[in-house]
Amino acid sequence: MFSKRESLIAFLLLLLAFCFSTATTSSQTPQRQAVYLSLTEAQPVLKALRDILPAALQAERPDGLISAWPNWIRNRDAEIRARLALGDEDSLINLLLFGTSYTKQRRISPEEIARISQTETRLGAAAPSQLSQVLQSRADDLIKGIGAPGNNERLAFERRLMVEKKGYDPRVTTGRAQLKEFLLASVVRVLNEQAGYAKALAAARMLGDPSEEFAERSTLYRSRGLSSDTSLLPNFAIEESLKAMQQRNLLATGSIRRVAIVGPGLDFTDKQDGFDFYPQQTIQPLAIVDSLLRLGLSRPQALQVETFDISPRVNDHLEKAKLRARRGVSYTVQLPRDLDLKWNPEVVSYWEHFGDQIGRSVTPAAIPTNAGRLKVRAVDIAPGFVSRLKVNDLNVVLQRPVLAPNERFDLIIATNILIYYDVFEQSLAMLNIERMLRPGGVLLSNNGLVELPFSRVRSIDYLTVVYSDRADDGDHMIWYQRLPD
Repeated sequence: MFSKRESLIAFLLLLLAFCFSTATTSSQTPQRQAVYLSLTEAQPVLKALRDILPAALQAERPDGLISAWPNWIRNRDAEIRARLALGDEDSLINLLLFGTSYTKQRRISPEEIARISQTETRLGAAAPSQLSQVLQSRADDLIKGIGAPGNNERLAFERRLMVEKKGYDPRVTTGRAQLKEFLLASVVRVLNEQAGYAKALAAARMLGDPSEEFAERSTLYRSRGLSSDTSLLPNFAIEESLKAMQQRNLLATGSIRRVAIVGPGLDFTDKQDGFDFYPQQTIQPLAIVDSLLRLGLSRPQALQVETFDISPRVNDHLEKAKLRARRGVSYTVQLPRDLDLKWNPEVVSYWEHFGDQIGRSVTPAAIPTNAGRLKVRAVDIAPGFVSRLKVNDLNVVLQRPVLAPNERFDLIIATNILIYYDVFEQSLAMLNIERMLRPGGVLLSNNGLVELPFSRVRSIDYLTVVYSDRADDGDHMIWYQRLPD
């Protein structure tokens, strides 16, 4: 518990941050200009990885690359952005499995998902009608919700996705049947994909080399749709890494002033810890501010945070939150905790103290009876911390923001982002990140990234953080640092 004196100090800090922010953000800050990697900048990667280049680049003679590169990089940018659509469908399946806002059916447990997966392995993808009765009932309820979403923003989004883009009309019998077939077939697809990922990791594990397994895990979703779903726990791993770096004198008090969040995410219905009984929310940009202030690595009046994402849905959510914050409206973050999952004590403590540097605890959303055994905290984030966020549409694999030397970042966060790309595209991203970091600046990622000889961004250490007693529930955080020019 906090003493009255500590509570007063915390309140004054929040007030200071708010006053400073409202004085400096009276109008929307324009996005930074983004530029594509030039062929000259990409040449070192093209030469080093020539054996694994995309076919369109392998087929070109060296002189032909000069004309081929601009078309390839713009086309590839469009292809990457198109992967958002499949990621949105994956979020729909998470909503089908775990949502509680549209149904009285219980959430489907991981154990039942495993049983469904085993059944489908035997029956094959052509037999979605054999899926469990609970899933069948949930699909029927979700279809009703999509047909009449009301004020449910998740259902309204899925209505646009299913009705306007795919043409399924839940108002008529044929449309409902088509939509149900699509939903159940998509469950089978997702289960088959998950089985494939597990098989790939098992094969890597059989080699007996943890580095090989981590390398496979680091590009595991390279062919998957781009998901924007997010959760709280990776931010605990980030705080633990920052704390460890501080203890080893790798980060000094007050040294982090400029922060970039690559892929801030949106809590739609995460595949492990997702719930939908509260509004959609972003977590990571606010969690990083909270951690930096808690550790004394940043000062409220000096800290600047920028986000970089290609998802219009994520960027729009952040911009609307900023506009509300400029009118003095706080941003509420809901923090559900599954009591059937045995979090480690340090994780529980992080959950209990989340937001105490940037907001105050408030009454959380009511827990539905079909959501399971939960405990929920809610934190109102002071408007000043939200209004100061700078939101950018940018594909970090192929683009970078135009930055003056004094605008480069002290810290870049990229968790659960680069896993969606292969080694070649990760290496292009590292070229962009190198130009975004100041010399001595740090990148934190839960991906193992290939360090090519010419790169000025090098790993300096790592930290493995375990969240619970659930198998493989944790993150392996790699600390990268930019070398001097």
